[in-house]
Formats: sequence, C-alpha cells, structure tokens
Amino acid sequence: MRLVCGLIMFAYIFSHFFNHALGNFSYATMEAWLRFHVWWWRIPVVNFALYAAVTIHFLLGLWALYQRRHFRYTAIEITQLVFGLSIPLLIASHFGVMRLGGLMFGRDPPHYAAPLLAYWVTRPYMMSVQFVLLTVAWTHACIGLYFWLRLKPFFRWAAPFLLAVAVVLPPLAMTGTHRGAHEVTELAKQPQWRAENIKPAPPPQRAAIDEVTLYYFPIAYGAAILLVFVARGVRVLIENRRGSITVSYPGRKVRTPRGLTILETSMRFNVPHASVCGGKARCSTCRVRVVSDRAALPPPSGREAFVLARVGASANPSIRLACQLRPKADVAVIPVLPANVGADFVRNRKRINIGQEHYVVSMFIDMRGSTKLAETRLPFDTVFLINRFLEAASQAVVDAGGQPNQFVGDGLLALFGLDTDPATACRQAMRAAAMVGSNVEYMNHEFATELQEPIQFGIGIHGGEVIIGDIGFRDHTVFTALGDPVNVAARLQDMTKALNCTVIVSEDVCTNAGVKPQEFKHADVPIRGRDQPMTVFTVADPTLLASLLDDQAEHPAAQPKMSAYDLT
Repeated sequence: MRLVCGLIMFAYIFSHFFNHALGNFSYATMEAWLRFHVWWWRIPVVNFALYAAVTIHFLLGLWALYQRRHFRYTAIEITQLVFGLSIPLLIASHFGVMRLGGLMFGRDPPHYAAPLLAYWVTRPYMMSVQFVLLTVAWTHACIGLYFWLRLKPFFRWAAPFLLAVAVVLPPLAMTGTHRGAHEVTELAKQPQWRAENIKPAPPPQRAAIDEVTLYYFPIAYGAAILLVFVARGVRVLIENRRGSITVSYPGRKVRTPRGLTILETSMRFNVPHASVCGGKARCSTCRVRVVSDRAALPPPSGREAFVLARVGASANPSIRLACQLRPKADVAVIPVLPANVGADFVRNRKRINIGQEHYVVSMFIDMRGSTKLAETRLPFDTVFLINRFLEAASQAVVDAGGQPNQFVGDGLLALFGLDTDPATACRQAMRAAAMVGSNVEYMNHEFATELQEPIQFGIGIHGGEVIIGDIGFRDHTVFTALGDPVNVAARLQDMTKALNCTVIVSEDVCTNAGVKPQEFKHADVPIRGRDQPMTVFTVADPTLLASLLDDQAEHPAAQPKMSAYDLT
C-alpha cells in the first residue's frame, strides 16, 4: 500500500513540476498544460485515488514511526524522514490557497496567474518557501523510488537515466516558474488582463483559510506526532510486563522484549545484520537459520512464505526472515548472509545456495606442461594460450550440458547433474570429455606454427553424493561442490600421468551412464582415504567416448534398469 500510494503521489508531483518547467517556453505553455493537468486529476476516480493515497501514505508514515524500534538511521534514511515530516507543514499554505478555497467557498479552478503574482510581488518570501517545498518533496519522492528500484535487475543500466531526470527536473521547474512569474508581472500592468485573471480572495475568506492552514493544521499535525510517541511509551510499558526472551547469535546472547522481530532485536543491540530493504520483506537478505527448537516459533506469514519461496529457501524450515519472525520463546539463530551485503546482491542473485546434498558428476580438466610453456614465452603469450585452453574446455562442458565451476591456474572443475538425473549427468560428462578432446585438437591445429609440441591435458571423472552450496567469505563466495567424489575426481585426473592416458572414468560413472566400455583398459587403482581400490577405465583418445555413447543410444536395451534413486 505504501508503494502504490507513493507511486500515485509521485505521478502527481512529476506532472505538476513538469508543468512548472514548461514556463521556460512561455507562460501560455504553462497554462495550456495546466488545463490538461487539472482535467485529469479532477476526474472523480482519479481525484479520489490521489487524496486516498495522500491520506494513507501519511498514516503509514506515522505507523512506520510507531513501529520503528530504534533510531539508528543512515544519512539517506534520516533525510527521507525529516523531509517527509516537513512536507505537510510546507505545503499547508499553498494547499489552502489553491485547493481549500475551492472546497470552502467554491472559488474558480486554479491557474498560474494569481499565485505567481502573489509569490513574486505581494509575498516575495513565499517564493523561497515554494522552492524549498519543491526540493524537499521531490527529494523525498526520489529517495523512496530509489529504495524500491535499486532491487530491480534493470536498475544498473537505468540508474544514469533516472538520476538525470531526478537532477534536472527541479531546476527546470524553478526556472520555469521564475520566467512565468516575470511574464505575469508584465501582463498584470494591463488593467483589463489583471481584472480578468487576478481575482484575490476576499479578506474574510483569506482569513478563514489562513486560520485553518496556519493555526489549526499545525496544531493537529503536532498532536498526531506527539500521540505516536505516547503510543510508543505505552507499548514499552506493555512489553516490559510481558517479559523478555533470549536471542542467541554466534558468540553473543541478548535479552529482548517478547514480540520484537529478530531484525529489530539485532538493530536494538547493534548486532551486525544484513537488511537491504530496511525490514520490509522485499530483499530477503535478513534471512537467518534457526538452530534451536523450532516448535515454539510462529509459522511463516503469507508474505514471509512468498519471499522465501522466491529465493528458493522455502524447502528448509529452519530458514526464516529475520524481519518477520517474532519469537515468543528463547531462540538461537545464525544470519545466512554477511552483514555488508548490498543491493547489488539482490539485483544479481535471486537465490542463495545454503547447502544441500545432491548427486553430481565432477570433472577435473588439467592442462599439461603449462610451466614449461611459460619458460619459453612472454607472460602475455602464456596467459593467452592458457585462456584459450580453458575456453575450449569450458565450451565443451557447456555444450554437453554441464557447468564450469572453478578455475584453478590452468585447470578447470566442471559439474554435471545440478539440474538433471544421475544417468543423464554421467552421459553428459563423458560426452563433454570427448568434446574437450575435439576442441583442443582444433586448437592445436590452429596454433601449430606457434607451439613446439601440441597441448596435452588430463581428465578425471567421478560422480556421487556431494554437498553443493555457496562457499567463501563476504563478497568472495563461489558456488561449488564439496565431498569425497570431488576429491576422487581430482585424484583420477592426477593419475592420468602415471597411467599414460588422457581420461580416467570411474566404473560408477560408466554404470550410471549405461555404457560398457569393453574396448577400454580397466584398472583397479588405490585412492587415498579409501580401504578398497577403485575400478576405473582409462582412455587414450577422448573422442572415442562419443562413439561409445552413440552406440548406447542406438541400443537402448543395453541401458540399465531404472533404480529407486532415479524414481525418486
């Protein structure tokens, strides 16, 4: 509701200030647009929506002031708050003249002549008040839009254009009204024009309007603000009677009144906690993992459940939004995201991988002889050739349906099966190995005159249950796989040197893929950390793997029966 009301009010402000800016052309242009502006905003439905938006936005502002559990604002937040609270007082006089007069005494629809002449001739100090009001209202609106739009994916490229509009429109509106006022001042010297366009309010009407806008309204407005703080005091007394609970963070415990959200508790006790949207359940960066008993926690609200589902965290019941969770008993939580994440994280990544078990086929690809290559070439040439090799290998992985995951020096870790079943993942990995061979062979042909020896490589492939998730520190995190199958794939790749081959595929991968590589050599190799040796198949020419997979596709009867894992 706050967002919709804010957008309606912003549309009115933009149209109004655009009208002012037309004064840079002429006073007549201002009046021409004003007729359209007044016609649109006086349509009963539109007019009702505008005044409803103003009322609701004002009440929501008071409600937000009441709800706020702390006053540690950032500079931009305090600017928005102060400007928002000052707008009603600054606009009261202008609203009284332009709108209250028509409502109370049935005066004619507004036009520019009377207020411009009054502000520039009769009451020149009001010119400064109006320019301050224009700046304050526009800045408050733009800050609100910024808080909303900065989470959108298009904000990165749209930000320069939006900033240009935000910066240019207020000065244009000021210069437009200034130019229009000078034209009105000259026209007012003509008695006939003045009689037709300048119709000041009778003194009794003006006094009544001033009494409402300059006396009763400020008193009522101040009383509303005072009542908010009185209500806050009453809430504190009630919360103290309800008792307190303990919220445990990593390395710290705090006692907090029962009824506060986890995020409000963090802010009150200066516990670092991510919250890009300020606790409005938009960004999901305040997520926490509940590591204590969850039985006493209230279930997620509809809004919380929607946001958790959007970021892919709804499957884990221990993940909750700190800005929505109001525990009624002691609770222990761990923030999921580092406290310094910003809007870039929300724009660029809709999901965070907090860790899950999954069957993944790991493939390690390593370039041979890169150290020797660097001894005879310039650093630039060495980096260029390594990048071309990694490009050839990565393209093969992508074309086969896998995902290049990590680059370590001249090596690459690729993952298969993140979105597919185990059998498909194993076939994709074997096909990727064949395509790596083809791509590197083409690369050797391309650089035949530059290389003393063709580029060689080794590949190790193994699959199994691993843990996939985001690993790292603060901004330096990567999505990767952890587990024994990954380590085994790396060791198989190392064994290609000792076994004098290019590719080593574990028997498990071949079995899941449904292929029987009888023409390849097999061996039982020891694996560090395992008691029993592992059966593997060695391949000298990786391109032969493609024909093996094609034969398997032509004879589907040779495929293994579907396992319980596949059915699951």
